[in-house]
Order: sequence, then C-alpha cells, then structure tokens
Amino acid sequence: MNCRTNRSWVDAVRIAPVPDVASIERATVAAVAPPRVEELGGWLLPFDEGTVGRARSAVPLDHGEPDTHLIPEIEGRYGALELPAIFRVPDVETFAPFRSELVARGYAESKPTLVQVGSSSEAARMVSPCLSQVEIRTAADDEWASVFLGEGFDPVDGASRVATLRRAQGSLFARACDADQTVAAGVLALGHGWASIHGMRTALTHRRRGYALRVLTALASTATQRGYEQMVLQVEAGNAVAQRLYARCGLRTAWRYTYWERPSAMAPQKP
Repeated sequence: MNCRTNRSWVDAVRIAPVPDVASIERATVAAVAPPRVEELGGWLLPFDEGTVGRARSAVPLDHGEPDTHLIPEIEGRYGALELPAIFRVPDVETFAPFRSELVARGYAESKPTLVQVGSSSEAARMVSPCLSQVEIRTAADDEWASVFLGEGFDPVDGASRVATLRRAQGSLFARACDADQTVAAGVLALGHGWASIHGMRTALTHRRRGYALRVLTALASTATQRGYEQMVLQVEAGNAVAQRLYARCGLRTAWRYTYWERPSAMAPQKP
C-alpha cells in the first residue's frame, strides 16, 4: 500500500524514577533477538556477530553493586564463541568499582546512551493530524528496510540493524511515507510488561518535518490498544534533537549507560 501526503545529560533532561531494570533489559534483548542468550550471576549475556550493541553486550539485571569477579567468567563465555566481551554498564554509583576494574583490565568506554521511559497513552496523545500516513505491519518489507539503507547511512550497520530487528518474534514495523517513498521507520516490541521502541530512523532528506513524531505516536497508540502502558526506548546521549522529540511525548531518562570494550577489539557500537 502506498502512502501519500502533500551542559550534560543530567542537566538536559528530567530524571524519571528507576523502574524494574530486569524487565526492561529482558524486553530490550528480546527485541533484538540475538541467536543465543545466557544468564550468569545476575547478568544477561546476548551473543551476536552484528553491529547492534544491545544484541552483543553483557548487561546487568539490577543496579545493585555487582561482583567484579564475574568479569573474567563473562569474558570466557564470549571468548568460547570467538566473540569480544562487551559490557553495557549503567552510569550509577554502585557500579564505580566495576568500572574501575574494567579500566584496570584494559577496557575503554564509548557510546553513552540514555534509557528513557514513559507512558504509551501520554505519547499517543501527541497524535499528528497526518497519523493516517503511518502504516504498521507485522513484517518488515524492503520498503521499510530502505530507510536504513539510504544515502548518508553506514550500509553495513544499516543491513545489520535491519536483520537484527527483523528476526524478533511478534514485533510491529511502522513506516511513514512521502508520496511513494518510505521516509521514516520504527519498531514496536511488546513483552515483559513493556512496549519498547527500536529502530527509529528518518531519511536525511525528510528530517525535522514531523515524520519521527508520526511514527512514534502511531507505535505508542498501538501499544496502548494492546494493553501496554509502559513504554521504553534508548537514545544516544548526544542526540539532542531526538531527546527533545521524546520529551514532548512524555519520555524521561531513567538511567544512562556506556559500552565497555577493549580497544583492540572495538568496533563502532550502536545502541
């Protein structure tokens, strides 16, 4: 069907109460559906060879003080599969000793990212008058994927991201169009009590024209209709434009994290 239409992160956003960390992290990993997932000592270990960091980094299921002795064991699990050990570590005080141990072991941090939460129904109330231009499907076709492979984007990361988002069971795929061209996309995954938003992307030629808002409110409305009131998404800490959009829709930062990896094995990480 064709669509037609004529100072620091802490200072920049209001901090939300910290929700159930475990349910958010389980929902996040389920949405990127890595080929293999293990649990070890309160950590979730997804294993994947792609470029999407959430699908290939060990993440804690709570923000209490972690056991630094788990680091070599986690390294061993990834090493057994010939994958680099990557840690997705929350920027909270209880993890200070853990971060210090990572530094001592030769790790460096990168890609600061905000975990933001909000109400699906509140976000849906930001409905655009052009919401009818957003189409939501149960499968990601090539038109949807074209937004990730367009001019100005890394083609390797784009292809990896498309493959990662396609393989999750039960996800819903939104696209907004200008005439016959798909110009914005997003994904809604429902599970573990959360409506999680992923893959928000707009073609470079159509940014700041309201398309991302249309996609986000359409996904929020769908989540509300399906009984999911809690919404979560992740956004790069340096992406002020996206953060302003999400703030308009009622999303607030629950915590920040960074990726930790040994520089010798580092590849660009995408949240």
